[in-house]
Amino acid sequence: MLRFLTAGESHGQALVVIIEGLPAGLAITVDDIQVEMARRRLGYGRGPRQKFEQDELTLIGGVRHGRTLGSPLAIEIKNSEWFRSDKWHDEMSPAPGITKDPLTKVRPGHADLVGMQKYGFTDARDVLERASARETAARVAGGAVAKKLLAELGVEIISHVVQMGSARAPSSDRPLPADLDAVDESPVRCFHPGAADAMIDEIKAAAKDGDSLGGIVEVLGYGVPLGLGSHVHWDRKLDALLAQAVMSIQAVKGVEIGDGFDVAGRRGSQAHDPITWDATARRYRRESTLAGGTEGGISTGELLVVRAAMKPLATLNRPTLKTVDVVTKEATVSFKERTDVTAVPAMGVVAETMVALVLAAEAQRKFGGDSLSEFVRNARNFNASLDEA
Repeated sequence: MLRFLTAGESHGQALVVIIEGLPAGLAITVDDIQVEMARRRLGYGRGPRQKFEQDELTLIGGVRHGRTLGSPLAIEIKNSEWFRSDKWHDEMSPAPGITKDPLTKVRPGHADLVGMQKYGFTDARDVLERASARETAARVAGGAVAKKLLAELGVEIISHVVQMGSARAPSSDRPLPADLDAVDESPVRCFHPGAADAMIDEIKAAAKDGDSLGGIVEVLGYGVPLGLGSHVHWDRKLDALLAQAVMSIQAVKGVEIGDGFDVAGRRGSQAHDPITWDATARRYRRESTLAGGTEGGISTGELLVVRAAMKPLATLNRPTLKTVDVVTKEATVSFKERTDVTAVPAMGVVAETMVALVLAAEAQRKFGGDSLSEFVRNARNFNASLDEA
């Protein structure tokens, strides 16, 4: 089954992602991955790092002549800032040494303090470098490959911002895969122009105060095949896997599948998707998306809907969060690292990544195959069997 690991720190030499379990024969190039990496840098309210940080990719192994070999795929993403600044050569050197200026004014809401306590560190940088959202660049690189695999089954994944601060888009406005360019062209990756303007106003107001802003993104999976995931074990349920994957994104504090939180306040007669029979397509259909495309931990073949709530970032351009210096134990305010006003638009791209990686892994589990042709053939045969049922 497909799995992946990332390595590297925010200001280290590079990030690395290794993906295991890809079938042989999948076409993949650096340019394919770069397209997704560029989308991660989008969004009004991002900091200056996104303008000068270049994601220089190298395919280290697992690909020959533009196609996967079935062996682990390794991707390196060089950190251009590390190569440009001697500061990070010293700060992030793997050679023995000491930190000249340790970070001790820990940030509330960040991994700083608990990470220092857990691992016995005296410098918050030992924690924050790995806890940084820069790590998601490696995830997006891996997710680009997962998307390529899913595309062979006709699966397309898109995200859009539905809330920023108190500004919210109408729930009825959902983009189709063909609308991806329109979403990405929005400064806040919002499909509804009027809501996008209100979101920009929210960001401007937060920026003026040196504050940060959170929000909600919706990820939509079109063409997801029926039968991914399983009801038989807690760790095989597709919605549980999606929730864990999306919740693992830095600063995400809430995940729902479909209208999960809303239907909790309804009666059962109004909380489920009616089932119908489509005689033309010879398929069962759901008339709504309340369940978000899963039932019993299994994909239904309908539109997959996953939402993620991102809290405001813990690093502020005008630090005001009350904290303690871990050395002196005196009250102070948290230190400042270069930061964004909001990263919600970019988080949507990362959430697409995590959804793609989960779906690709479950598709591999369901359909198997050492080669791409075998994988696609198995999926086609399964779908044909549904027509006969």
